[in-house]
Amino acid sequence: MDPVKKSLISLHIAVVLLGGTGLFSIIIPLNAIDITLGRSLFACLALCLFVRAGREHLRLDRNLDYLIAIGLGALMAAHWATYFASMQYAGVSVGMIAMFTFPVITVLMEPLFERTRLAWQDIVSALVVIAGIILIVPEVSLDNDVTLGVGLGVISAVLYAVRNLSLRKYFSHYSGARSMAWQTLVIILCLLPFSELMQSQQETSVWLLLLALGTLFTALPHALVANSLAHLRAKTFSLIACMQPFYGVIFAVILLHEAPGWQTLLGGILVTSASIYETVNTHKSASASNE
Repeated sequence: MDPVKKSLISLHIAVVLLGGTGLFSIIIPLNAIDITLGRSLFACLALCLFVRAGREHLRLDRNLDYLIAIGLGALMAAHWATYFASMQYAGVSVGMIAMFTFPVITVLMEPLFERTRLAWQDIVSALVVIAGIILIVPEVSLDNDVTLGVGLGVISAVLYAVRNLSLRKYFSHYSGARSMAWQTLVIILCLLPFSELMQSQQETSVWLLLLALGTLFTALPHALVANSLAHLRAKTFSLIACMQPFYGVIFAVILLHEAPGWQTLLGGILVTSASIYETVNTHKSASASNE
């Protein structure tokens, strides 16, 4: 098969798997911190094996990079924990839509990391996202679980945006698998003091679900993405990645029998549309500046 077509198929499979991660926030009977720790334990092991299989070494090039890895891992620990907590409060559909505000948040925060300026279109995208979030918030009160879940989802999006911008600026010289191996290791170290996963007796089914989450739905898609980028442009990955909340909502409807209302669906369309627009616009700007 042509390498480009093979990479496209791999990338779509990766995004489908990442879209399924939200299901585990509901089907695993643990809190968000314990789920994140279990996910990271198995993902770290699998990613380390993948790096070694690719004949890379795990050692980082500079002492400074270890400090950067700690910062990135801490951001990912908070991002994953708030991501799962968001869906436990508000449901998979709402939580995933709220978290997928991160592409627009990334654009708004980019001037803090790089020499870029906000365009009026970026402000419009932000307003569209705000309108989408308003639609899925039932009431402005943290006593409402859905509102709390949406808030946690947006916080998760901010953390993810900061992590991505920091990774691109300070850690992009490492492969995706090698970078994630270090980040998952830091997540484990960050969450161990706050988790009861290792102290309490867990059923075999819980460990099997955590194994599936950490390997099949975390390490594997990250490995697929890393391999596909050798034959695909980053723009292609970004656009396909925008399908993640769509897959997440479909999984929630079919497997968890969630029934998102028209306001949630409309809000999701607004958020995803703004994310796709910003993704396309960002790559157009990058291409123009390189010409």
